[in-house]
Amino acid sequence: MQTVGEVGERAMIALFTAAAAERSDNADDVVIGSGDDAAVLAAGGPVVVSTDTAVAGRHFRFDWSAPEQIGARAVVQSAADIAAMGGALTGLVVSIGCPPATPVDRVLALNEGMVRQTHRLGGRVLGGDLVSAPVVVLTVTSLGSLADLAPVTLSGARAGDVLAVSGPLGGAAAGLAVLSAIEHGADPGLAHRFSALVDRYRLPQPDLTQGPIAARAGAHAMTDVSDGLVEEITTMAGASGLAVDVDSAAVPRPDGLDALAAELGVDPVRWALSGGEDHELLATFAPGDVPPGWTVIGAVGDAGGGPTVDAQPVGDLHGWQSFSET
Repeated sequence: MQTVGEVGERAMIALFTAAAAERSDNADDVVIGSGDDAAVLAAGGPVVVSTDTAVAGRHFRFDWSAPEQIGARAVVQSAADIAAMGGALTGLVVSIGCPPATPVDRVLALNEGMVRQTHRLGGRVLGGDLVSAPVVVLTVTSLGSLADLAPVTLSGARAGDVLAVSGPLGGAAAGLAVLSAIEHGADPGLAHRFSALVDRYRLPQPDLTQGPIAARAGAHAMTDVSDGLVEEITTMAGASGLAVDVDSAAVPRPDGLDALAAELGVDPVRWALSGGEDHELLATFAPGDVPPGWTVIGAVGDAGGGPTVDAQPVGDLHGWQSFSET
């Protein structure tokens, strides 16, 4: 099995470029695509840009997810930020860092997952970089178009708005809990019985077309649930200077989550409130403007109130913390 170090950077990048070109739809906005020093786009209007980094052992594990899933997941993570502004993904650039001893097949599979997921979301892989690193690191920079829409910001919430979410929450956290429980001695059959939840962890599938839909419906503020619902309402409340309250009973949960929680002795509400990486969209709307398919889970109150759950301070509830030890 050949390694990245044996094949070399230029040969690997040529393989990446070929994989991206195979699925290119030659869209009019791509003037120069993957393969040159830089890509060139004919934007024709405001461009939404976001970047995210995933590190092996911190954000993903190769013994828990296939390389294709890990690559696709990195794309979803970055593209969700485009949708949260009301934009649609148009393209992305990727930087992959890995040890020289990394098998070529593993890196090509990561790239394949990224290319496939990008095209599923309507974008193209425009280029990137490959460097040596102590562990595998994926950095995805996404580009998006707002078309004729104004960007939807975190700070736009208004007193009297309702708070709504585009899909169920807690599934990714529950899937992670399954894998962690098995690692610590639980029945391996748990992963089969709750495979749908494990799949939500390995590759979240939020409907990111709901970003532009929410913007057209008049969303006042929006974000994606990447670090956990409590973290997102804390950020939104701080940005808007308003109270944001969640009704925990109203938060939609995926099928199987409550049954898994009962088996593991966990409160399923905590997964829904604190679990991250679902990447569903969270937005505020004037009452009556909530798009079909969204679920109202709370309300925006007066200035200075801060984030609350069931009208109580969030207390020890928290989501993902980038620099925590766990």
